[in-house]
Amino acid sequence: MTGIPVGISTCLLGQNVRHDGGHKHSRFCTQVLAKHFEFRPFCPEVATGMGTPRPAIHLREVGEELRLVESKGDADHTDAMHETIARALPGLSHLRGYILMAKSPSCGMERIKVHNDQGRTIRRDAQGLFAEALMKAYPLLPVEEEGRLHDDQLRENFVERVFVYDDWLQNVAADLTPKALIDFHTRHKFQLLAHSEAVYRQLGPMLADLKSQPLEALADRYIQAFMGAMTQKVSRGAHVNAMQHLMGFLRASMGSEDRAVLVEQIEAYHRGETPLVVPMTLLRMAQRREPVDYVEMQHYLTPYPDELGLRNRV
Repeated sequence: MTGIPVGISTCLLGQNVRHDGGHKHSRFCTQVLAKHFEFRPFCPEVATGMGTPRPAIHLREVGEELRLVESKGDADHTDAMHETIARALPGLSHLRGYILMAKSPSCGMERIKVHNDQGRTIRRDAQGLFAEALMKAYPLLPVEEEGRLHDDQLRENFVERVFVYDDWLQNVAADLTPKALIDFHTRHKFQLLAHSEAVYRQLGPMLADLKSQPLEALADRYIQAFMGAMTQKVSRGAHVNAMQHLMGFLRASMGSEDRAVLVEQIEAYHRGETPLVVPMTLLRMAQRREPVDYVEMQHYLTPYPDELGLRNRV
């Protein structure tokens, strides 16, 4: 089975493309995520024609603009980098996510250093030139830095968004129909509820009147709000709320003892005494014993392959 196409900074795959001739191999990417993602590597600096090894570069403030300049000297690669980015961006529309190398003046997603012409750091609020252009061109695309994937919540959130966005591109955007849009919303309703109850309550009524505006415009508004909500971290209380809603659909098919155990484990999760996987597994077991069609559709129960183990740590 072909994996989900995800872009990645080439150095994270262990390839020696860094300015010092080295790499930044991410074993989580190559040994865990690579089982489900088909990585599409890209190094904008190499693509621009910079050699390996090569002089280090940084962002330098020149007047009112940022220039990509060699750290020692004044060799300026800004225009060449912009040309490389302009050539590369159209070919990335098929991607479902992107993992960037942190702190890079080309690939860094946030908090990149800006220097003055003496080489001193004057602020840390920039984005790498490629990263900035990527996120501007594809605002729905899940993007994350490799270093931030060491955070359990950020890692789980990024992977969940990749799988949701893949569903959207495959099953809605590829052949937009009212049914495809409604079915997508139904599949992901409880995920949306967990991430943002406010957006959940906004999008339901939006889809209640599909004739209020052209379908393409409505779908665009919908997915922008949906993917924006998905970037929000899910609190324990929000997960508890979503699980209690799901439990309501299963209540009639559960015995009193099973219900008591599930309530007990949901409360234990809420107190931080057990990971999310424990009450979620009990919900899935209840659904398997006496399936409820509506619950069976919910991707919230299994938003990504279990073997990733992401809910064991949140």
